Amino acid sequence: MIIKRRHFRLSKIIIDTLKIDPLTADLYPCELSDLLFSKNTSWINSEPLENHLMIYCTKGDALLTISNDTVLLKEEQFCIIPQGFSFAIQIGNIDPTIILTCQFNGSKSKILEKDFTVVRDLIPSINNQVANRRLLFDEIFNNLSRRFLYEKMHYITFTFTHLLGTFLFASRTSDDLLLEENPVIQKTIHFLEQNINKKLTLETISTEVGYSPAYLATLFKLNTNYSLINYFSHLKISKSCEYLDQTKLKIKEIAFLLGYSDPYYFSKDFQKKMEISPRVYRKRMIQKLNLQ
Repeated sequence: MIIKRRHFRLSKIIIDTLKIDPLTADLYPCELSDLLFSKNTSWINSEPLENHLMIYCTKGDALLTISNDTVLLKEEQFCIIPQGFSFAIQIGNIDPTIILTCQFNGSKSKILEKDFTVVRDLIPSINNQVANRRLLFDEIFNNLSRRFLYEKMHYITFTFTHLLGTFLFASRTSDDLLLEENPVIQKTIHFLEQNINKKLTLETISTEVGYSPAYLATLFKLNTNYSLINYFSHLKISKSCEYLDQTKLKIKEIAFLLGYSDPYYFSKDFQKKMEISPRVYRKRMIQKLNLQ
């Protein structure tokens, strides 16, 4: 037996409005459910999903089948099933199992699909300020159930976006990132930060970290999505912004402080990453300060 403890489906009129509203068109909720499953219960959805479906198990466990793949979904785990897929959930002998679900869509939801269809753990952390997802679910449910719904839809949509972010980027919050990040990557980034005034090569960095250049380059790219040298360049540009904002150093002096032997190359690198020259960047900052 499946008991819908709470359930709300947005009307087609509201969803059609959310689709064209500039503040909500990127990402918006369509339907939320708080479901209690008794043991030996099945939920089979053989039709392709109209929206993406997030499934969050808060108690018990279930066998989740997507296409021909079956995985065990346990307490404090979640999975997002992409639009167009069918699925089935089978509850075993654990009674009860509680699952929170949310269907969502939006013009930018396709971008997030690389993080879908994988069952992920939600690691508890007392330092993680976004960890209490159930409160966010409650907040959305409470507002959906009130009168004058559309007046609240901007707030509901932004709250949902925050909620979705706590799932997709659970391991990317600042406190948890320090605990979960690969120690080799931590050591590498620390070395880069401590030597930001130097011109480092991949060979120099890999020797310091204790791995071969090829292995370190591959590992760094896999964990950060940046090449090692490109990441180091971004660190330098970020530091140069501090110098431009907070000092009266000349641009060529900043370039030399950050290990650039050619001020022209520094300006070119700055322009490429910031889409503005160092000179114009500083001029804008001065104008901003004068207006305050």
